[in-house]
Amino acid sequence: MKIAKSLTLVLLLLPTLAFAWWSKDWVQRTTVTLNTSTAGVALDATLTGVAIPVRLHSGNFDFVGARPDGSDLRVMAGDDKTPLKFWIERFDSVNELAVLWVQVPSVLPGTDKNTIYVYAGNDKAVPDANGPGTPAAVADAGTIAAFHFSEKDGIAADQTGLIKAATATAVEVNGLIGQSARLAGTPIILPSNDKLKFAAAAPLSVSLWVRPDASTGTLYAQGPLQLALVAGKLTAKLGTVSATSGDVTPATWSQVVLTIEPGKLALYVNGVPASQVLLSPAPAIDGEIRVGEGYQGLIDELDISNVTRTPAWITFMYAAQSADAKLIATKTENSGSESSGGGSYFGILFKSLTPDAWVIIGILGVMFMIAVVVMISKSLYVRRTDNANRLFLQQFRDTLDVLNIGGEKGAEQFGDSSIYRLYRSGLQQLTKRKVGQADRPALSGPSMDAVKASIDADSVREGYALNSQMVLLTIAIAGGPFLGLLGTVVGVMITFASIAAAGDVNVNAIAPGIAAALLATVAGLSVAIPSLFGYNYLASRIKTISSDMQIFVDEFVTRVAETYGAP
Repeated sequence: MKIAKSLTLVLLLLPTLAFAWWSKDWVQRTTVTLNTSTAGVALDATLTGVAIPVRLHSGNFDFVGARPDGSDLRVMAGDDKTPLKFWIERFDSVNELAVLWVQVPSVLPGTDKNTIYVYAGNDKAVPDANGPGTPAAVADAGTIAAFHFSEKDGIAADQTGLIKAATATAVEVNGLIGQSARLAGTPIILPSNDKLKFAAAAPLSVSLWVRPDASTGTLYAQGPLQLALVAGKLTAKLGTVSATSGDVTPATWSQVVLTIEPGKLALYVNGVPASQVLLSPAPAIDGEIRVGEGYQGLIDELDISNVTRTPAWITFMYAAQSADAKLIATKTENSGSESSGGGSYFGILFKSLTPDAWVIIGILGVMFMIAVVVMISKSLYVRRTDNANRLFLQQFRDTLDVLNIGGEKGAEQFGDSSIYRLYRSGLQQLTKRKVGQADRPALSGPSMDAVKASIDADSVREGYALNSQMVLLTIAIAGGPFLGLLGTVVGVMITFASIAAAGDVNVNAIAPGIAAALLATVAGLSVAIPSLFGYNYLASRIKTISSDMQIFVDEFVTRVAETYGAP
């Protein structure tokens, strides 16, 4: 009974343990999931010790919270306890791009639970023995020489740094994964080395990525072995035996793999078997290696192994190195959030905002505050004016003496009334003409026109006062969405540019950046929509007040003409 209770308790705790945070000292982590089920990239065998590239960018990693050189990075296995060896090929905190290679102990077939965690965000982190490491730390046991072409001096070297090219090679900064070699016909020559000697019938695998500019050129040559492009087709020759595969598309990255095992030579293109021939017998392979002789284009990730790579390994490495979205999914989390549980979606979006989007949103924030101030102040002003106008008009229409409305306290009682101010303007004109005095003759037609013209002029000025600052609302209505759209377009451009540079094309990498860019449009609409409602409301109230003023002018002039005009 006790055993059953204990098992039940363990089962209940499993979900909690599975989502435990490795260390509270690290404030963020990126979850990398490798899906080898039929919904992802299906494998039929377990792979051990494989080195995979993990691409980090603004969509799946918070570079602001990490150290500028990435020295606080830690990589954990799926149990969130076991440290994994990794090597940082590139860490650019300014452009928010990084590539690190991680040695994954095992990748199980038929599951979407192959998970590793990349931790960052600890200013007090001390140097770690598992990383940032060297290329040799992550290479598997079957790799004899791995060339990433990431050297600063352009001299290609293997993971140990002992096998080096004779001369420097031009590079492409944003290549397949990180930096790639750019060739223009002159080969990369790797001197003869005992590690690179293969006896007759010994297993051998050569894997590399190519992006040819032309349809011809030798990709790899060593002794009797030659792997080349001939009229756009991949061709392999070993002694008297040759094999030809399908087309290798120019200006497009393609994975090319050659495998040799006793009695057989096989070619693979983009993870798919392309050709196979029998070898009987296979000659020994040694001597210097010439990479890219007569070839024009880019080359990356040259891997020479003393084992025959399996179809599962080739398929997996093609998907991993090309950042196939079906295989690789990434998600960033923060400690203490719900998704470490999980953070608010808006929190994720705000973290993914690019600097230009922040600038646009800042400008829109200022516009919104100005629009709010204008709407509130104008609403109060219009309300006071309208109420005071109603009081004055009521007294004006109830009083017989048109020249004595409000008396001495009129200014105090109707000070907010625009109509009262028009009345005072007309009264001043009548006073100048001594209207109402016993010895003053009746007003003539031209005099009445002059009085009306004076009141009309003041009516126009009152209209200016009523409409003042309304232009700020029209700017918010018209300019807000366009500014937001500008922020979105620039944000989307930057997101796609960073993803193109990083080479990570899975939807989890793209979505946060695109969604964050759309925040600028949301901000623009958030400014424009309230401003539109406020503008229409105020414009309606102002139009009513303006109509009341015009009606008052006609009423006032008519009553003065009836009382004091010439018969």
